[in-house]
Amino acid sequence: MLETFRPLFEAAAGVDLSDPAAARAELARRLAPGSAAARALDAELLALFEGGRVAARGDWPVRWGRVSKASPETLDQSIDVVVMTGAGPAHRHPAGEVNWCVPMEGAPTFEGCAAGWVVMPPDSRHVPAVAGGKMLIVYLLPAGRMEFLDT
Repeated sequence: MLETFRPLFEAAAGVDLSDPAAARAELARRLAPGSAAARALDAELLALFEGGRVAARGDWPVRWGRVSKASPETLDQSIDVVVMTGAGPAHRHPAGEVNWCVPMEGAPTFEGCAAGWVVMPPDSRHVPAVAGGKMLIVYLLPAGRMEFLDT
C-alpha cells in the first residue's frame, strides 16, 4: 500500500514549508492537481478508503488512520489519512505539514482549498476543518512531528 503514497511523499521531500504559497507552487510543479497522474492517485486513495484500508478509525466528523511512521522509506515523513465532514482536533505543526486533499461529496474545502496541495508552515497551529462536504486528506508530517493541543 505504501507505493500508492509514493508520489506524495516524493513530491513533498525537501520542500521548504516556511513559505506556504511557494511550497504549494513547488508541490504543484512536482505533482499537478488535476493532472492524469493526480486523478489516478485520487482514484487509488478513494478505493483504499472504500475498501476500509485507510482512515478506518474514529467516528464522524473525522475518520483517521496512520499509514506509516516517518522512516527512511517514506523520506522521513509520516503518512496519515483522514476523511472529514467537519472539524478535527486542534494541533501544532513543529516542522510543518503537507496535505493532499481529495473531494468526495459536495463542494468541500480544507483551509479554503477545494483540492490538491495545502501547506501549513513550521510552528503553525489550527483546528483542521472541512466545510461544504466530505474530503479525504493525506497529511505528511516531516519527521512525524505533530502536537495535539487542548482547546
